[in-house]
Amino acid sequence: MSDIMRDDMMMDLFRQEAEAQTAVLNKDLLILERQPTSAAELEACMRAAHSLKGAARIIGLDEGVKIAHVMEDCLVAAQEGKLLLTAEHIDALLAGSDILLHITDPQVWSKIDPLILRLEQLLQTPAETPRLEPALVETNIDDIASSLLLEATTPLLAPEPIINISENRSADMGERVLRVTAEHLNQLLDLSSKSLVELKRVKPVVDAFERLRRQQRQTTKKLVSALEVLKEQAQTMDVERQLEQILEQFNEYQTQLQKHMQSLDDFNWQATRRAQQLYDTALMCRMRPFADVMLGQSRMVRDLGRSLGKQVRLEVEGDTTQVDRDVLKRLEAPLIHLLRNAVDHGLETPEERMLAAKPIEGRITVRAYHHADKLRVDVEDDGRGIDLANLRELIVKRQLTNQQTAHQLTEPELLSFLFLPSFSMRQTVTEVSGRGVGLDAVHHEMHELRGSVSLTQQSGLGTRFTLEMPLTLSIIRSLLVEISGEVYAFPLGHIERMLSVPCQEIVQLNGRQHIWYQSLAVSLISASQLLQRSDTANERDDLSIVLLRQQETLYGITVDKLLGEQTLVVLPLDTRLGKIQDVLAGAVLENGTPVLILDVEDMLRSTEKLIQSGSLQRVDRGIQQQQTLLRKRVLVVDDSLTVRELEKKLLLSRGYDVSVAVDGMEGWNMLRAENFDLVVTDIDMPRMNGIELVTLIRRDSRLQQLPVMVVSYKDREEDRMRGLDAGADYYLAKASFHDEALLDAVVDLIGEART
Repeated sequence: MSDIMRDDMMMDLFRQEAEAQTAVLNKDLLILERQPTSAAELEACMRAAHSLKGAARIIGLDEGVKIAHVMEDCLVAAQEGKLLLTAEHIDALLAGSDILLHITDPQVWSKIDPLILRLEQLLQTPAETPRLEPALVETNIDDIASSLLLEATTPLLAPEPIINISENRSADMGERVLRVTAEHLNQLLDLSSKSLVELKRVKPVVDAFERLRRQQRQTTKKLVSALEVLKEQAQTMDVERQLEQILEQFNEYQTQLQKHMQSLDDFNWQATRRAQQLYDTALMCRMRPFADVMLGQSRMVRDLGRSLGKQVRLEVEGDTTQVDRDVLKRLEAPLIHLLRNAVDHGLETPEERMLAAKPIEGRITVRAYHHADKLRVDVEDDGRGIDLANLRELIVKRQLTNQQTAHQLTEPELLSFLFLPSFSMRQTVTEVSGRGVGLDAVHHEMHELRGSVSLTQQSGLGTRFTLEMPLTLSIIRSLLVEISGEVYAFPLGHIERMLSVPCQEIVQLNGRQHIWYQSLAVSLISASQLLQRSDTANERDDLSIVLLRQQETLYGITVDKLLGEQTLVVLPLDTRLGKIQDVLAGAVLENGTPVLILDVEDMLRSTEKLIQSGSLQRVDRGIQQQQTLLRKRVLVVDDSLTVRELEKKLLLSRGYDVSVAVDGMEGWNMLRAENFDLVVTDIDMPRMNGIELVTLIRRDSRLQQLPVMVVSYKDREEDRMRGLDAGADYYLAKASFHDEALLDAVVDLIGEART
């Protein structure tokens, strides 16, 4: 290995060490500013400085050795009670931490000697009591911004410290940490998701074998009938013997086929379970604690507060909340904007807080938590709140609305103006604020994250910003729809509601088709026209509509069918395709079918263009009257009213004729009295359970060929085998139950509803 390569490798190792140890210094020095005698933090900072000194000495960074040594001296003096750390000491130590982090950058070298001199002076003349001095931070606002920019260019997820920082932390750091590139994690997730999808293709093969087995059973039944006819007609014994031999061969083939089907089914079940575990594990590897995005934020808040003459304390709740690393990376900039906004706009000066009978130290709380499969982050301060009267005046002054309308605006409507581009309540532009960029940038970034931002306030008590976004960008909960014979996916987060509306309710307003929804006229747009697909004939006399919202306006996108919800793994499209209009990404369904995930924002823009051009097509031109056909009958047997009615509704929506029974006994009585094409039954029921019902069906000469599906909460392998051994043709666990799973299984067993 050449000396140059060795030097580069050692320098890279030093950078990793510096990232880890300066993170410790930044965090614990802020604690020491409030608790200057805390032994644990003093010990941790001393060891971090000592480690940096040793690392700098190994690679020959003499200036780094000097600055780390004098920092260590200050911390040792504080440990021994010879020095009481004040805000001025913390300023100098934090400045030293910054220099050590960027010691390889020639631009910081000029600051080293003055800082060493300053630390030596502070060490010789320790202050007696802590105090707040607004302008003692050596770096100005531009330096803080530059530091944040430098941090943003380094990896967001800093490596864990290699050594134990203190005795009481050793248990927390016992887990080994391995540095893996985000690219490798993305590849792992991609491969695991593809393996899961590939295994889904085994199920149709198993189902095809099952259909073949049923067909053979029916053929065997016909042979038995033919053999009986021959016996009655006293045909020759040779013909009878040949038919018996054929029948024996058929039975042997049935036995062999059943054996191989069972092996394939077992393999599919085990392999799919393992692939799901692999995918879940790969997905968890992308998840990081929320604390990662807060690295350096306490320091930024503290430095900014001191530069403005304010005492500020940042508290973080839910720092262990797990979030996708890509989401954390995108969340960093909005958080910086909101924290700077809280320090500058939200919190009062110490004098103002004293007059308001508040603690001199202002508090900013960042709270992260999961809510309905999403991440919510609250950024809350205990400052002055927002002057709504002043905000109304500014809106009128900047001609955003007139005086009369401004006085009619509600508080949420008023606050929404703060997110407009270039809007600021500051009359003068400073280094920190006044240009109206911060909140607009937050709104834009949350929009890009498929999330949202909202604001509430209490005058004199403070403000709260709430950010809501997906936990991960790798998967997306979607509504599957059919458009012109193809399946597409709408991200659920953008959908206001899904409707099924009779065609008679369409009204004509301003030359366009609308429906009324909650007293609002909603424009109707055909999804096939938006996607430039040909219309398909629709046999139903109602419309399936997906409602999308753009600010205060609703649009109704008509589709051929609403197929149900499904969680999809997002697969980016090949970059060579460029940006495809109205398309966000791709995905693969559980059955292996590829689908396109629609870009809702793009669709809304396309909708506006169609409306403005006056080229909207009628949404009901392909609808025809429903034909009257003979429908297949399904018997649903379940003691749960909710499950029973849900299954009935799903089957009715697909066109089947459905009857229901509350338990196995009632179901058995109905089967003996009526004809059905399929039985869907639960297992645990009073009077007669599902296993007993299936057993009776298979023993009855008239019903033994009737297809039976078991739908049960019991998803263990032994429970599944009990149902199949009893004679069920299909076993569906309710834990994995969704609309399309049930309907696909029914179609698989008996075909579509109409003959």
